Amino acid sequence: MATLTITTIQANIKWEDKEANLAMFEERINNINEKTEVVILPEMFSTGFSMRPGDLAEKINGGTINWMKKIAGEKKIILTGSIIIEEEGNYYNRLIWLLPDGRYGSYDKRHLFGYAGENDHYNPGNKRLITSVNGWKINLQVCYDLRFPVWARQSCSTEHPGSLKQGRENSLPEYDLLIYVANWPEKRNHAWKILLQARAIENQCFVVGVNRVGTDGEGHYYSGDSMVIDPFGELLYTKAHEEDVKTIVLDKNNLDEIRNKLPFLKDRDRFHIEI
Repeated sequence: MATLTITTIQANIKWEDKEANLAMFEERINNINEKTEVVILPEMFSTGFSMRPGDLAEKINGGTINWMKKIAGEKKIILTGSIIIEEEGNYYNRLIWLLPDGRYGSYDKRHLFGYAGENDHYNPGNKRLITSVNGWKINLQVCYDLRFPVWARQSCSTEHPGSLKQGRENSLPEYDLLIYVANWPEKRNHAWKILLQARAIENQCFVVGVNRVGTDGEGHYYSGDSMVIDPFGELLYTKAHEEDVKTIVLDKNNLDEIRNKLPFLKDRDRFHIEI
């Protein structure tokens, strides 16, 4: 399909209160009047950006996942956002991509925010998740990943690692849409906004960043600044300081036209990431 309809939910997350947050997000989702295909929630949407995984983590078949399955099934949507997951004694900031039929994919946040001690409490992921919806390829990442452009860089899986020549004419972009879910504080929102636009321009893709608003239990204020950005880096939507639910239609014909008219990606550097 040429279009993809997404809904972003920018909300004031109640600190470490799963029951209140799930009820709040359920109400917001139920009040979406437009037809939508993908609903995007912030990072750690059920708890806020907490460094207490021992008290808040769930198993992968826990209550929040079951809630996501219920909502996705009832509303016939894909629901995504990150939550705190425990596996074999390890904790992960895990993004869940939940389909209407109950199946899901997951991505464990690769870059852990050492400045806040996230790396002391959580384990990093070691692989990206690029999924597909109606002919759209979607790269899913979490918050601090935004500061590391190589992790999001378009490459071609058919190219030999390290090659500067192979596949230059025939390689296709890995994805069409890059999504970041976040708890990104207002005092660093300049970097948030600029880097989201940079990721769109350099990767010739749509970019969606979904952040929270309000003040968390550690006293950090979040201004939101959730954004939808086109492949030229132009803003299609943004909202600061207020809770907001926004549904927007992305046009793949527009993306293909830009890539065909300005085929910058064919000149990109080839590289190999070692984990």
